[in-house]
Amino acid sequence: ARRAHFGFGMKIVFFNRSPVDDEETRAMSAVQMQTLEGVLAASDFVSLHCPGGAENRHLIDARSLRLMKDSAFLINTARGDVVDQDALIGALQRREIAGAGLDVFAEEPAVPEALKQLENVVLLPHLGSATEETRVAMGMKVVENLTAFFEGRPVPDRVA
Repeated sequence: ARRAHFGFGMKIVFFNRSPVDDEETRAMSAVQMQTLEGVLAASDFVSLHCPGGAENRHLIDARSLRLMKDSAFLINTARGDVVDQDALIGALQRREIAGAGLDVFAEEPAVPEALKQLENVVLLPHLGSATEETRVAMGMKVVENLTAFFEGRPVPDRVA
């Protein structure tokens, strides 16, 4: 959101199940919409950032895609099961949305041939963390957390 707003001057609208009111969203004048449907209808670019699994399976389905502008792009870097892939392929083939950018797929690592044939989709492998710098930083996080734990200090990246 920061890059989109400060780098490209985009107006940021978003949906979150819980209210968000923090310094970062205020700095971008970001608007929290009441519904996902509202975000889909208002947006030129819809970028998904949520966990996969049963709760979000097919969060974006045929009905959701029909709510989007025909000039809009869907970007999924979240999880493959968040988008109904067959519905997306159909929407792209019929030009119901302008395009999509995907680095996750329903049956990874397989990419459906129908997606590969489309000219209005960009496909990439889900390799965002596969750089030497990122992997070293991840390893150092492990060391920091273990050191804190065994020294009786609060663990910096505690999950639960």
